[in-house]
Amino acid sequence: MKKIKSIILVGMLLMMVVGCEHSNTNSEGRYHMNTFTKNTKVYDVINNTSFKGYGKLIFPVDRKIDKDMTLDESKSLYIWYNYINSNKTVEIVNYMKQQADSKKQIFYNIYTEEEMRADPEKRNTGLFYFRGKENAKFAILNAGGGFMYVGAMQDSFPHALELSKKGYNAFALIYRPDANKAMEDLARAVAFIHENKNQLKIDVTSYSVWGGSAGGRMAAWLGDYGTESFGEKAYPRPSTVIVQYTGLSEVTGNEPPTYACVGTADYIADDQVMENRINKIKSNGTDAQIEKFKGLPHGFGLGEGTKAEGWINHAIQFWEKHMN
Repeated sequence: MKKIKSIILVGMLLMMVVGCEHSNTNSEGRYHMNTFTKNTKVYDVINNTSFKGYGKLIFPVDRKIDKDMTLDESKSLYIWYNYINSNKTVEIVNYMKQQADSKKQIFYNIYTEEEMRADPEKRNTGLFYFRGKENAKFAILNAGGGFMYVGAMQDSFPHALELSKKGYNAFALIYRPDANKAMEDLARAVAFIHENKNQLKIDVTSYSVWGGSAGGRMAAWLGDYGTESFGEKAYPRPSTVIVQYTGLSEVTGNEPPTYACVGTADYIADDQVMENRINKIKSNGTDAQIEKFKGLPHGFGLGEGTKAEGWINHAIQFWEKHMN
């Protein structure tokens, strides 16, 4: 009788394990349990062994992080931003860990060890790689932060994850928060990706550059002036630029096709300034488009649960229209 009870108990435990595994199936058909939750401390993510050598760059290195701050509380790090979704933060860090634990490299330094020794600030730069399909086209994403910090968790990681889900390869740049240095980092990132395209298994033609707020300026400047204006040799310019809520007004006539979006209640990036710039680009014969979302403030990111939700699909369609 005891033997029969033991067999039944083992069987029940096996069913429970299988049920748990199937409730946590990732997109590649492997099974895993989520490690991080909204109550996980930020420093437990930063110091997780899966992220050895780059964990601190997942969060803003230029913002003070309390030792007991949780992922849910980390919203307070991202000044000027709105509609930060803690569930998305949890999804992103769990995705990163799953990728890293699957022996996929998710972070790349863009500078050599010699360059980083000469300028230690360059250790706080690099690319987080959100993989799509092999040999698919790629995008580079630049978060904002007023050139005071890099708000990747709201302004580039979520976008990169969505692009990867649609099969595109996406790189979120962590840059030095200074306008000139940031552009040097972006130019170096473009160079790095082109020079390592075979290792990265990507198509470098018709790439796009994205950015929100300060990162939107970076995307626009790269499209206007090219890598050769920021310390690198001339690499192909992006086929498309995607900008969110940035009050840049200058138009050089060299702009690639440009998609923009902004809220009408943005107290930092005036929606009319953005619309005027898009109209100037169009008047030069270049395709351009803007979406304005009534009542939305600055820094809405993907805009989940707001009038802006779904804008990223429109931006992707715009990019696809300008692919070769």
